[in-house]
Amino acid sequence: MEYTYLLIGLIISYLIGAASSIILNKKDHLCACAAFISASIASVFGIILSLSVVFGETFTFTLSSSSFLNFGFFVDRLSAFFILLISIAVFAVSIYSIGYAKEYFGKKNIGYLGFLYNIFILSMILVVTANNAVMFLIVWELMSVISYFLVVYEHEKPEVRKAGFIYIVMTHIGTGFIILSFLILASGSGSFDFETFSSTGAAMPQMLKDLVFLFALIGFGAKAGIVPLHIWLPYAHPAAPSNVSALMSGVMIKTAIYMLIRVFFDFLGAGVLWWGVLVLILASASALLGVMYALMEHDIKRLLAYHSVENIGIILIGISVSMIFVSSGYTELAAFGLIAGLYHTVNHAVFKSLLFMGAGSLIYSTHTRNMEDMGGLLKKMPWTGLFFLVGSISISALPPLNGFVSEWLTFQAQLLSINLSDNIIKIAVLSSGAALALTSALAAACFVKAFGISFLALPRSKAVEHAKEGPKSMLFGMGTLSLLCIILGVLPFYFVPVLNSIAAPLVGTTISKVTFDLSLAVFSLRSESISTMWLFLMLFIFLSLPFILALAVGGRTPTKTYDTWGCGQPVTTARNEYTATAFSKPIRMWLGNIYRPHREIQITYAGSPYFKERLTFDAQVEPIFEKYMYEPVAGLVVSVSRILRVIQTGSIHAYLAYIFITLIILFAFVISGGG
Repeated sequence: MEYTYLLIGLIISYLIGAASSIILNKKDHLCACAAFISASIASVFGIILSLSVVFGETFTFTLSSSSFLNFGFFVDRLSAFFILLISIAVFAVSIYSIGYAKEYFGKKNIGYLGFLYNIFILSMILVVTANNAVMFLIVWELMSVISYFLVVYEHEKPEVRKAGFIYIVMTHIGTGFIILSFLILASGSGSFDFETFSSTGAAMPQMLKDLVFLFALIGFGAKAGIVPLHIWLPYAHPAAPSNVSALMSGVMIKTAIYMLIRVFFDFLGAGVLWWGVLVLILASASALLGVMYALMEHDIKRLLAYHSVENIGIILIGISVSMIFVSSGYTELAAFGLIAGLYHTVNHAVFKSLLFMGAGSLIYSTHTRNMEDMGGLLKKMPWTGLFFLVGSISISALPPLNGFVSEWLTFQAQLLSINLSDNIIKIAVLSSGAALALTSALAAACFVKAFGISFLALPRSKAVEHAKEGPKSMLFGMGTLSLLCIILGVLPFYFVPVLNSIAAPLVGTTISKVTFDLSLAVFSLRSESISTMWLFLMLFIFLSLPFILALAVGGRTPTKTYDTWGCGQPVTTARNEYTATAFSKPIRMWLGNIYRPHREIQITYAGSPYFKERLTFDAQVEPIFEKYMYEPVAGLVVSVSRILRVIQTGSIHAYLAYIFITLIILFAFVISGGG
């Protein structure tokens, strides 16, 4: 009964937030407060509900029941984990949004934003709690359509409309494959209930299981953003308001991860080796290509969008290794791989939401997404700079923050593949470890660029010169997730046992030994352990020690200010600074066969060809997937459509003739015995 009240309180709070947005539509400030405070209250209900189930028992609630359809809610530990994930991000982002929405006061319809925001979050909660395929598809479609309207919130911009079109096309292609996978499962089980899928899915003929696996991988992979189905992310995430981008990247794409885990492990049993190998290949490619393309971006939100592709790849590496271990009979190792994937899922939700909020704060104050126009913002926005730095360290997998822990667990899962008997599979898994190591190094380089170019040196534009810190609610939201990045990194020994209990029902066993002290020794077959708590303490001590010694020896000394050396120029200006383009050029040259870069140089002469007044340099990389995969397919579709257009005459007589011919064909088919 307690679970029911919590679920009802959650749903009602989101509905109140949506309704109040419409009612208070004419009063921007009051409307924003009502919409986002209601969402934050609803997220508290979600946090309490999810923790109750994680540390309690499974919760079911039936809305309507029949012999064919059984609509209701089903919350086991896996569902509760994703409810917790969504609710934590929503709490921080909703508080942040109270201040961020001021950017649109007097310009856009705040009531419309608040309504869509609350319904969007509610749809995500319903997606991870639906107990029936039909109900799931309804709320999945609701989530997709509402998120589309959020993406095109600033629809007056052509690039936003393009982003929305690409997003809605890709998400509905994915939905088509999801429907096919559910239809096959329903035909084999005789029901659309997820519970029936779980009990009968593994017993289906192998060919049908393979089809379900492939259709689910394509359908949910399109929403998750795995390569090569990722092309909508770099368009949609930058186009949406930054608070929405934080939720889309932080938690919406995780609903696809939830269903991939549900289908692979719960419905199908994950007992086929080539399934895990295929997911591993796609995951490694996503991780590596995602970070490579992020390095070339100067639009800070597009950069973060590509890092979503990277981190979805890292999550799926852990999941795919778990699938390989399940198919090979190593269930404890499988539990370890799944724990690594789940840990990175929550970590990515936290630090990616934080980074998108940080980017939103920069855009709020500077009105630009181009890092080349930023610079010197650390002095003007010190708290935003600090929080963005925490997110940057986390996503770069540097100790002692949370990204390091989950990637360390993933590396350990990959190294445990030495226990496999198949040498080819062993080499494949270890090779994915090399790809992950390169991914981590490139991610660190990317965020040295992102933080350094945006926050350090001198301002590169007049808008940046007048930037100032955002509202306190925005700082509170970012500070909350920054604190979580530290807690999840320093205290992993509290969270791994919880993830162990979540993974156990999916793989059939738990890890036999998980230490519960200041070190994290996660598996009994290996002796490796690491303590991020001690790393944090040592880092604090060694960073503080030089300052303490300096004060003890020399006491306080007066501050002296000097000009930075400006390459021999008499006056140091922003023109002397390192640019984002220059920073990434060595990598662009090193990986030129993949990037296929091209550059445009425009020269303005001062009256004579011997005197150059201005030189403009623009370097771009070739969009390989769009040019060689999607554009040919789109061209084919357009060509076929033009051919088929001839049957659309606009004449009622022609349409009646089509119907008559169809009926004759069907009649002939029936009388020939085809019925």
